[in-house]
Amino acid sequence: MRAIIKPDAQQKIELLGELAQLDCDGEPVLSNQQRQKRGFLSDSIVQVQRPDGPMTVLRTLQSSVCEKDCHYCPFRAGRSRTQRVSFSPDELASEFDAMQAGGVVKGLFLSSGIVGGGVKAMDKMLATAEILRRKYDYRGYVHLKIMPGSERAQLEQAIRLADRISINLEGANAKRLAVLAPQKDMRGELLPVIHWMRQIAREMPWQVKIPSLVTQFVVGPAGESDQEILTGVDWLYRRRTLSRAYYSRFNPITDTPLENIAPTPPIRERRLYQADWLLRFYGFKLSELPFDPNGALPANADPKLLWAAKHLSERPVEINLAPRSELLRVPGIGPKSADAILQARRQERLKDLSQLKKTGAVINRASSFILLDGHRPPRQLRLPAT
Repeated sequence: MRAIIKPDAQQKIELLGELAQLDCDGEPVLSNQQRQKRGFLSDSIVQVQRPDGPMTVLRTLQSSVCEKDCHYCPFRAGRSRTQRVSFSPDELASEFDAMQAGGVVKGLFLSSGIVGGGVKAMDKMLATAEILRRKYDYRGYVHLKIMPGSERAQLEQAIRLADRISINLEGANAKRLAVLAPQKDMRGELLPVIHWMRQIAREMPWQVKIPSLVTQFVVGPAGESDQEILTGVDWLYRRRTLSRAYYSRFNPITDTPLENIAPTPPIRERRLYQADWLLRFYGFKLSELPFDPNGALPANADPKLLWAAKHLSERPVEINLAPRSELLRVPGIGPKSADAILQARRQERLKDLSQLKKTGAVINRASSFILLDGHRPPRQLRLPAT
């Protein structure tokens, strides 16, 4: 990262956007073509999937100054390579308003380093969002990251201002968090936010629209298993507290305590997301996921395919009779194609793969595990396990 003396507002956006890539993970970055169109701001912009389609969002920090010594973080306290830059609430709100008015972005994803405690850092972020809503009459998308140690009143204010809220647990449990961020307190600083969200949603659902709550885990350097991570996530999903989790594979940062730890393989992150979808959208229980004896998801095949190979090879699913819950167990059939199958079979019996293909099902994956009108379809060339 280059050194800039007294950066102007756009240079701050660029610098803080580069750092926010490593702090605010989860949303996809722009494509190469989109990055070329955005120029120097490309590192600061991500795409968020909304019900009405993808949205370009400014991902930035209120400040890169931080007193916390998180062992994986590029702007941890004492890391001399990090340029320390801060926005005042008025400055950041003004800069964002100009960007969204010019059509550069349509939403804001805001995090921050922590100085003077989480309450003080959160106050500045809330002030930025408040200025956008009140002074600039901005009605678009805002995602606020809740700072560790924030108070319930601040969370209530964030709920009124934001469309999405995140509280990053980072570690699978308190033991793993201590390796990643020894100054953070899982039970005292992070989990209370999730508890308050549940309380607020129960106490005043008619007063305010509750934004979605997401979290993020740093995968790998603390030695946690996939089963450890997903056990906590599944518990939060079942309590209907968490909207979704993000899994960020570890990449070592120079001049941090974990710089000599090997990076986490991309396939591990991919398997966690696949398992997460099975829990959220496919009706799977945690106990049905194919963990090995060490609690790891196998790297050689996706978990749904492994489950099907064990349970459906000898007991295939009859496409014309199976309820939606059973259709979702078949590799190559997702929520949309399952609904399309239910619709199609109201019109006619599905007897061949060409009919099934029209529903959006991936035939190469599904054919080994189904019956069509009582018959196994012809064997298809199997796709590589991914």
